[in-house]
Amino acid sequence: MAPSSQPQQRRQFKIGKYDILAQPASGSMHMLRYTVLLNGKRLGALLSMPTESDCRFLEAPPIVPPLKIFQVTYRPGRPKKSAAGNTGHDGESSGPTIPWAIKGQQRY
Repeated sequence: MAPSSQPQQRRQFKIGKYDILAQPASGSMHMLRYTVLLNGKRLGALLSMPTESDCRFLEAPPIVPPLKIFQVTYRPGRPKKSAAGNTGHDGESSGPTIPWAIKGQQRY
Protein backbone atom coordinates (compact mmCIF):
# COMPACT_ATOMS: atom_id res chain seq x y z
CA MET A 1 0.00 0.00 0.00
CA ALA A 2 1.16 3.54 -0.69
CA PRO A 3 1.85 5.65 2.42
CA SER A 4 -0.57 8.37 1.26
CA SER A 5 -3.56 5.99 1.38
CA GLN A 6 -3.05 5.19 5.09
CA PRO A 7 -5.27 7.07 7.52
CA GLN A 8 -3.82 9.98 9.49
CA GLN A 9 -2.41 9.28 12.95
CA ARG A 10 -3.30 11.05 16.20
CA ARG A 11 -1.07 13.93 17.21
CA GLN A 12 -1.09 16.46 20.01
CA PHE A 13 0.25 20.02 20.10
CA LYS A 14 -0.28 23.34 21.87
CA ILE A 15 -1.58 26.70 20.68
CA GLY A 16 -0.93 29.23 23.44
CA LYS A 17 -2.36 27.77 26.66
CA TYR A 18 -4.67 25.34 24.79
CA ASP A 19 -3.88 21.67 24.09
CA ILE A 20 -5.02 20.47 20.67
CA LEU A 21 -5.61 16.80 19.95
CA ALA A 22 -5.79 16.04 16.22
CA GLN A 23 -7.29 12.69 15.25
CA PRO A 24 -8.93 11.32 12.13
CA ALA A 25 -12.52 12.42 11.66
CA SER A 26 -14.97 9.56 11.55
CA GLY A 27 -15.90 8.57 8.00
CA SER A 28 -13.00 10.45 6.41
CA MET A 29 -9.48 9.41 5.46
CA HIS A 30 -8.07 12.90 5.03
CA MET A 31 -9.86 15.19 7.47
CA LEU A 32 -8.83 15.62 11.07
CA ARG A 33 -10.97 16.51 14.07
CA TYR A 34 -9.20 19.00 16.32
CA THR A 35 -10.32 18.70 19.95
CA VAL A 36 -9.50 21.78 22.05
CA LEU A 37 -8.56 21.13 25.69
CA LEU A 38 -7.78 23.56 28.52
CA ASN A 39 -6.23 22.09 31.69
CA GLY A 40 -7.54 18.65 30.67
CA LYS A 41 -11.11 19.91 30.17
CA ARG A 42 -12.61 19.57 26.68
CA LEU A 43 -13.85 22.91 25.32
CA GLY A 44 -15.00 21.73 21.90
CA ALA A 45 -13.95 20.27 18.57
CA LEU A 46 -13.39 21.70 15.10
CA LEU A 47 -12.83 20.16 11.68
CA SER A 48 -10.42 22.91 10.64
CA MET A 49 -7.11 23.85 12.24
CA PRO A 50 -8.03 26.15 15.14
CA THR A 51 -6.34 29.46 15.83
CA GLU A 52 -5.83 30.89 19.29
CA SER A 53 -8.81 33.16 18.64
CA ASP A 54 -10.99 30.11 17.90
CA CYS A 55 -9.85 28.53 21.17
CA ARG A 56 -10.67 31.70 23.14
CA PHE A 57 -14.12 31.74 21.50
CA LEU A 58 -14.72 28.13 22.62
CA GLU A 59 -13.58 28.99 26.15
CA ALA A 60 -15.77 32.08 26.56
CA PRO A 61 -18.38 32.50 23.79
CA PRO A 62 -20.02 35.93 23.49
CA ILE A 63 -23.35 36.54 25.19
CA VAL A 64 -26.26 36.12 22.77
CA PRO A 65 -29.39 38.09 23.65
CA PRO A 66 -32.65 36.12 23.90
CA LEU A 67 -34.88 35.87 20.86
CA LYS A 68 -37.68 38.40 20.68
CA ILE A 69 -40.37 36.54 18.75
CA PHE A 70 -43.05 38.89 20.08
CA GLN A 71 -41.57 41.90 18.25
CA VAL A 72 -41.81 40.16 14.90
CA THR A 73 -45.43 39.10 15.24
CA TYR A 74 -46.79 42.17 17.04
CA ARG A 75 -46.90 45.27 14.89
CA PRO A 76 -48.42 48.15 16.86
CA GLY A 77 -50.64 50.57 14.98
CA ARG A 78 -51.60 48.02 12.31
CA PRO A 79 -55.29 47.10 12.35
CA LYS A 80 -56.28 43.47 12.34
CA LYS A 81 -57.82 42.06 9.16
CA SER A 82 -61.04 41.25 11.02
CA ALA A 83 -61.39 44.80 12.41
CA ALA A 84 -64.26 46.83 11.01
CA GLY A 85 -63.33 49.93 9.03
CA ASN A 86 -63.12 53.12 11.07
CA THR A 87 -65.93 55.26 9.75
CA GLY A 88 -66.21 58.93 10.59
CA HIS A 89 -69.26 61.16 10.20
CA ASP A 90 -71.34 60.90 7.00
CA GLY A 91 -70.03 57.38 6.46
CA GLU A 92 -66.76 58.64 4.96
CA SER A 93 -63.37 57.50 6.04
CA SER A 94 -61.53 59.67 8.52
CA GLY A 95 -58.53 60.30 6.26
CA PRO A 96 -57.34 63.69 5.07
CA THR A 97 -59.76 65.68 2.93
CA ILE A 98 -58.59 66.04 -0.64
CA PRO A 99 -60.54 68.67 -2.56
CA TRP A 100 -60.47 66.79 -5.89
CA ALA A 101 -61.49 63.41 -4.34
CA ILE A 102 -64.72 61.83 -5.52
CA LYS A 103 -67.26 61.50 -2.74
CA GLY A 104 -67.67 57.86 -1.65
CA GLN A 105 -64.56 56.64 -3.53
CA GLN A 106 -62.47 54.09 -1.67
CA ARG A 107 -58.78 54.79 -1.15
CA TYR A 108 -56.39 51.90 -0.66
